[in-house]
Amino acid sequence: MSSPKAQLEKLPQGVQMLLALGAVALAVFPFVPLTGSDFYLQMLSQMMILAIFAMSLDLLQGVTGLVSLGHAAYFGLAGYALAFLTPADAPISLWWALPVSALGAGLAALIIGFFVVRTHGIYFIMVTMAFAQMIFFLFFDNKTLGGSDGIYVYFRPDASIFGWQVIDLENKTTFFYFTLLVLVLVYLFLRRLLFSPFGRVLAGIRVNEHRMRAVGYGTFGYKLAAFTLAGTLAGVAGFLWAAQTGYVNPELMGFHMSAHAIMMIILGGMGNFAGAIVGAFAFEYVMHFFKDLTKHWQLLMGGFIVLVVLVAPRGLLGLGERLFGKRGDTP
Repeated sequence: MSSPKAQLEKLPQGVQMLLALGAVALAVFPFVPLTGSDFYLQMLSQMMILAIFAMSLDLLQGVTGLVSLGHAAYFGLAGYALAFLTPADAPISLWWALPVSALGAGLAALIIGFFVVRTHGIYFIMVTMAFAQMIFFLFFDNKTLGGSDGIYVYFRPDASIFGWQVIDLENKTTFFYFTLLVLVLVYLFLRRLLFSPFGRVLAGIRVNEHRMRAVGYGTFGYKLAAFTLAGTLAGVAGFLWAAQTGYVNPELMGFHMSAHAIMMIILGGMGNFAGAIVGAFAFEYVMHFFKDLTKHWQLLMGGFIVLVVLVAPRGLLGLGERLFGKRGDTP
């Protein structure tokens, strides 16, 4: 479980300014003339998608104190939903494929959560991983569901309304801005949720669940709602991943994807969803950097994570908090 002192709900104004500058830099990046700009656009799009995925897990781990090792199951399920829903000869409508895929992942999270949120501590961690592994092998061993080879998504969703092309997601720049819009909307929604009565109850459950029950809160219902919402948001990320890459396979549901998301929120700083975004970008950038250096990049990556935990136990945002002094009010 995450310690109350590990949370970063409020950040110094200096850190907030740096985050705002980062958002502006993302917004103007497509206008920067670079060699291989399409490659960087796709890489940044994937980073933003993983940031949405990391924020969904931070709702569980950073806010509610529930450490899940099976969160990638909902990420992968939504990706497969898009693959199964998309016809072989035409794109599917974005306006119903995205809600159906995300809500399908949320329904799976609701069903699984009904059983797993009754457990606590290490038992919760192991049961979430067990359910995710069952889903992983269901797809891995079933040729009807694509087997270990996975499934291709031949068309990105169509965003037209009554024949009018609102946005063209086949265009890499347009897809980049659509992903950025979803990232911002998810962040604003979760920040609003964090300081709502519902979010304060979740934070109270993280600090002391027994005390929350003692004062009359039905913690099971709150944890189940958080688990379901986190699964739905992970589904949004999984849908975007499948649309962006055009391919899904069982590895999207594997243990390593859930572990990567955990490392992202630890790296960035738990409890403030901006930390999940920073952690996702930092994790992916460092991983690609180490991959270019050596085939033993996992060794370097592991050492980097250990170093960050030792030097900045509250993550990169926590390090920024130390550098910028007193915390300010968040917007």
